[in-house]
Amino acid sequence: MEDSRYSRQILLEEIELEGQHKLERSSVLVIGAGGLGSPAALYLAAAGVGTIGIMDDDRVSLSNLNRQILHATSNIGRRKTESARSRIAELNPEVKVITHDERLTAENALEVVKDYDFVLDCTDQYQNKYLICDTCVLAHKAYCFGSVLRWGGQLMTYVPGNACYRCVFPEPPGEGEYVETCADAGILGAVAGMVGSAQAVEAIKYLTKNHKGLLTNRLLSLDTLKMQFTIIEVEKDENCPLCSEKRSIHEPKDLPPSTCKTRND
Repeated sequence: MEDSRYSRQILLEEIELEGQHKLERSSVLVIGAGGLGSPAALYLAAAGVGTIGIMDDDRVSLSNLNRQILHATSNIGRRKTESARSRIAELNPEVKVITHDERLTAENALEVVKDYDFVLDCTDQYQNKYLICDTCVLAHKAYCFGSVLRWGGQLMTYVPGNACYRCVFPEPPGEGEYVETCADAGILGAVAGMVGSAQAVEAIKYLTKNHKGLLTNRLLSLDTLKMQFTIIEVEKDENCPLCSEKRSIHEPKDLPPSTCKTRND
């Protein structure tokens, strides 16, 4: 098996056969089977990650297909989790896929993430991002968040003891604040592919113990229209309400529905 399917990555001195076995014994939860989760899940499966969880409560629609490459035209109307399971099985039947056909909430978050080694935040709403951050920090789970808009994107990896999402973005947008989303500002599908693929790389590095180059305490920002990549050094916030000794967040909580303004308001 290793001599064929995974032969090229086993050649990498940072992985080799030992690293491949680590991947096969590992599990990753992908929250969001959309523009980011699609390439992330596909590359994790291609790399031989033993168990991949897919969490999404949505169904495939035509407007998804320019960027959500897990899904095909024939899958329109089908649950994204089931579409993802089928596609991953075609790519690599050796991978176990666990589907979570539900939305992440404060009630189920800790229970869902507890059995996974690494989490990928591939969501597109800020409420989810804060909930995932809070859950992973409280559960001592490493994870990588990604976000995209228009021609650009960002990603950062959290490993316990380092800066978290709230160290960079302490509070969600306020009431009435203008927030751009892909639904009204647009997104180039290939940009989502780049960021989602980078998230998969972060997961693979973490699982194979190649931690030195992880995006911990570093925010990667990319502008593909100019093809510029920028690393922003991030410091752990000593007053962070989530990951500092002055913690005031002790359990995951759902944020209220957005009252932010969009372009259509």
